[in-house]
Amino acid sequence: MEFIRKKFLLIILFAGILYLVFSVYTDFEQLISSFRNFNFFLLPLILFLSLLNYLVRYYKWNYYLRLIDIKLVLTDSIVIFLSGFLMSITPGKLGELFKSYLIKRINGTPISKTAPVVFAERITDFLSLAFLALIGSFIFDYGFLVSLLMTLFLLFIIILITNKKIFKLFLKFISGISFLRQKVTKFNQLFESTELLLRNKPLSFAIIISIVSWGFECLGYYLVITNFSKEITLLWAVFSYSFSTIVGAISMLPGGLGITEGSFLVMLNNLGLKLSDSTAITFITRVSTLWFAVFIGMISFMIYSYKFGKIDIKVKNSLE
Repeated sequence: MEFIRKKFLLIILFAGILYLVFSVYTDFEQLISSFRNFNFFLLPLILFLSLLNYLVRYYKWNYYLRLIDIKLVLTDSIVIFLSGFLMSITPGKLGELFKSYLIKRINGTPISKTAPVVFAERITDFLSLAFLALIGSFIFDYGFLVSLLMTLFLLFIIILITNKKIFKLFLKFISGISFLRQKVTKFNQLFESTELLLRNKPLSFAIIISIVSWGFECLGYYLVITNFSKEITLLWAVFSYSFSTIVGAISMLPGGLGITEGSFLVMLNNLGLKLSDSTAITFITRVSTLWFAVFIGMISFMIYSYKFGKIDIKVKNSLE
């Protein structure tokens, strides 16, 4: 946990420096003036829309747990799910695999069985955003090739990891490696859970759920924009938010920091908004989504630690 804490503080420091650079580049006084134009009475509604996103995504999390027959007390399941948000600022949110460890501490379920749930959550989130970005890029004639390549790449990953023939070749390969040979059972468990979660019916259902959940945050982004421009449509806001978020995620930078913000700024500036207004929109949106999620995750993890005790992780095998 000390290692995680240090990494977390480094990412916070990086984010602080990044936002300071954005502020200086924008002109701090103009940025303050833009913030004054924002109706902060809207902030509770925007945060509520983010909470609705989390609520719908929790439904998907619970749906996946039921598919692989993992039973948790409702309150424990909610706390574990929300604790994962603490890892929202890890590359591609892969740190949310932490949730699998939290489940194991409660009921002993092997990480190899529940890790695919976290992966399925992420891949369906990314796919839903990529689909929205692809549709928007076609309508607005912006970033179509990037959106198409992102969508095809994610679909290729799903096909690759759920193909039984490829998996058998993989098992044959690791069977020839002495220190991996004894883990064949664990890899089998990983594949079985992943293949079950990403079958056509669960995959389609999860993508629909994800589109609904991220739609709430897109709406929140639109409400922020309307303070500065009445000409931007909700459809464009959905496209811009989806495109910027998925580009940031695929960059594999912690929380998409720098890439997501930069994409927001470029797309807003291309519509004729002032740089200070674009920066204010970007900052308010990221605080209401990314950093609000991290805050929720921090509170939830404190609740988990209070109930189940402090965590002292000494990882010997990430699949155990």
